[in-house]
Amino acid sequence: MGTSATSPLGGLEEFKQWGLWYSIGISMKRLCKGLDKPWDPFKGIPRSFPGVKKELWQGFRARIAALQPNGPLSRRFLAGNQTVLVVGDSVFVHGGLLQQHVNYGLERINEEVRNWVRGLNGVRSPHFMRGKDAVVWMRRFSDGFKCDCQHLEGILAMIPGVKRMVMGHTIQDQGINAVCDDRAIRIDVGLSKGCSNGLPEVLEISGGLDLRIITANPLYDQKRKVPVLRDDAKDGLALLINESRLKEVVANA
Repeated sequence: MGTSATSPLGGLEEFKQWGLWYSIGISMKRLCKGLDKPWDPFKGIPRSFPGVKKELWQGFRARIAALQPNGPLSRRFLAGNQTVLVVGDSVFVHGGLLQQHVNYGLERINEEVRNWVRGLNGVRSPHFMRGKDAVVWMRRFSDGFKCDCQHLEGILAMIPGVKRMVMGHTIQDQGINAVCDDRAIRIDVGLSKGCSNGLPEVLEISGGLDLRIITANPLYDQKRKVPVLRDDAKDGLALLINESRLKEVVANA
């Protein structure tokens, strides 16, 4: 995997330092009489990783220990999160939803993921978290502009009051955008330097009617593959264009 400790591989140097600190804490607790033997999250985790530079092994090992099911960091910071969230008339999900996911139950999905992160259901993730159609991996409604809108409409109709699906996961080189009459909103701009070092953008939904893109750079329009017309720039036949309700607003970063 040839990479460096400062690469976008999850802050391996920071995990390495955390691992040293946490291991010292475990050793100190073992010296204290009357205390229960502390659980060691490093137990069973390999000390070497073929294909990875040796200087990164400690960081890799610490990252796995910290973020595994029932790991110190996953238990504290991730176990209470939602995998699928409905707010107003929008459903938010990292990858996307299919009919089988809705039939399975959105709250059931959330509960089973939380239990998995807490280590209550073993180390293997729930079935809806694995494969190309997993709720965190799928790209059916976020990869390019050829989207099965009829399929999407059918899925949204299964969730009472929901009009749109807001998704991440698939980096949008053109910035936040919408297809299927704003029913599919794709918001992953690849902000990390390890991805595409995209410029900051935020999707604002006000009252379920007014959708705006707040962007940090007015020059961002030049990078888009599709034209963006501002209200004050429309003229002539452009006034007749039935464009997306997503509007761009420049923010001072």
